[in-house]
Amino acid sequence: MRHTGRRRLFRLPARLALPVFRLALPWFSALLLASCGGAPAAVLAPADHATTILYLSSNKEDEGSSRIISELALEYQYAHPSVRYKFENVSESDLSPRVQLLAASNDLPVLFSYQSGKPLLDLIDSNAALDLKRTFAELGMADSLNPAAVELLEAYAEGKGLYALPLEMNIEGFWYNKTLFAKYGLHEPRTWDEMLEAAETLKREGAQPFAVAGKEKWPITRLINAYAIRKLGVDAMEKVDKGELSLADPGFVEAADAVQQMGLQGYFGSRVNTIDMGTSVNLFLEGKAAMFYMGSWQLRAFNDPAQNKIGADNVGFFSIPLVRDGLGQLDEYPVNAGLTTSFSKSAYTAEVGDWMKYVFERYGDRAMSELGMVTGFNVKEVPEDAPPLTRMVQTKIGEVKKGALWFEARFSTKAQLLAWDNAQLLVTSAAYSPKDYLGELQRQLDADRTAEGR
Repeated sequence: MRHTGRRRLFRLPARLALPVFRLALPWFSALLLASCGGAPAAVLAPADHATTILYLSSNKEDEGSSRIISELALEYQYAHPSVRYKFENVSESDLSPRVQLLAASNDLPVLFSYQSGKPLLDLIDSNAALDLKRTFAELGMADSLNPAAVELLEAYAEGKGLYALPLEMNIEGFWYNKTLFAKYGLHEPRTWDEMLEAAETLKREGAQPFAVAGKEKWPITRLINAYAIRKLGVDAMEKVDKGELSLADPGFVEAADAVQQMGLQGYFGSRVNTIDMGTSVNLFLEGKAAMFYMGSWQLRAFNDPAQNKIGADNVGFFSIPLVRDGLGQLDEYPVNAGLTTSFSKSAYTAEVGDWMKYVFERYGDRAMSELGMVTGFNVKEVPEDAPPLTRMVQTKIGEVKKGALWFEARFSTKAQLLAWDNAQLLVTSAAYSPKDYLGELQRQLDADRTAEGR
């Protein structure tokens, strides 16, 4: 972890920082500054006009991204007492209606967690959300954000701009057991056909090729999406949302058929729809399944010796393989930014800009060094003690050329549930064809588009 002047000067151990900051801010600030040989009078003098920066979020203040932002915000407050930081937590179910109510009364807090994509579009269209790409450029920190993260969030906003910050960043791909691959003379597949050949070898040798949480349903549609973006291109689901591409397209049918055949061939195990996420993770980390399609949000489990029985050194990763006559490339990944954070346009001031610059120029490095979090911010220096898998994912994210939406990213709730429920049937019943699956889903999308007047 790096040590750089002011940042360490005002810092407490992470496990103590927030409680002590809350209880002892006034006297501790003065004592700390005095013990360091004093400070400019402007720093210690009370301000006539205080700026309060309120962060509204469904995340807990002492966990994940909220912890890092709060820690940095309180450091800034030590040096700038006129800029005060406040965090307010609301339940996940209450977050959206609360933000919508505040937006309607033009009383949004300075920053707030919110679902990127369609929920945020209303705030963008009503001129309530701050254009962060322009703001970061004005603050001289345009290069702080990973280009793939920016492209992803701009796609969520239908190309209208960047109105949310990627406080975390995940890529998806295939994780594999290096020991099992070596035992059976297998190598990282570059094509989907090579991956299926490896799966057939593993099955013949008595090893389950893939761990899939069929009970959760969405891991099945993630596999359909994986094939589809290699066949039709990284923007396949965006085109579906715009009505430029139908799920009846032969490329989608090919994708659904490929995943169906994997299920029917037994590559997912004998009872895939009874396997929940925890069980699928354990199947892979206990060496009972050779491959696992999943996002990098599972790094904590992979890096945990108590969970990872095969050892982190034996976990490999490969990008979604290429498919025959496909448009997709290996440096394109499905990516997501988790629960994002946006800023109020009306609450933005020069003081908020200075605060934003301090916090978010440091956010990526601090999140990586303290929590091992991979974010959508560029990291200047990966800590020497960062786990190898975390380093690898950070490198991969830096190499992403284009990011893809997941299968249901633009679906209505009805379409999403339909895609999930029928995916279970698709991978277990030969009588239910890929055309049946996709036809039902496209009809629901058409109905949704009509209802929306599109």
